[in-house]
Amino acid sequence: MTKHARFLLVDDDPDDVAIFKDILNEVNPAIDFVSAGDGFAALETLKKQQNSLPDIIFLDLNMPRMDGKECLSQLKKDAQFKRIPVIMYTTSCQSKDIEETMLKGAICFITKPTNLKELKNILGSISKNMHNNLEKSLRVLSDTSSTFIVC
Repeated sequence: MTKHARFLLVDDDPDDVAIFKDILNEVNPAIDFVSAGDGFAALETLKKQQNSLPDIIFLDLNMPRMDGKECLSQLKKDAQFKRIPVIMYTTSCQSKDIEETMLKGAICFITKPTNLKELKNILGSISKNMHNNLEKSLRVLSDTSSTFIVC
């Protein structure tokens, strides 16, 4: 039985979620997409879907109930979730946010792209390399993309 790839986007902005989902579907319709509106909802979703955990979690910073930093801390404390790569996906480009999230275990920090072509390039690269050299492909993206990416 082939395992389907799955991405989880944790973001409270419905427009950002819809755009992300549409672009992901364009670049790789075989990837299952799940979203949660805040960190608390993300943890609940993960606990309910333990047999189909995501391959990658994209995590926004500023959300109600539980923000991205607290969610990241909770993910990395949990034996079942700590191995899932977490990419911060936010409007922030503050050095304090980058440093804190990378120290807490995020593999990359991506400021949300301002155009759809950039998002398509980013999601295309990630989807092609999620099981092989993900971190290397993210470093290449950080060197070649006009979007602010820190790995």
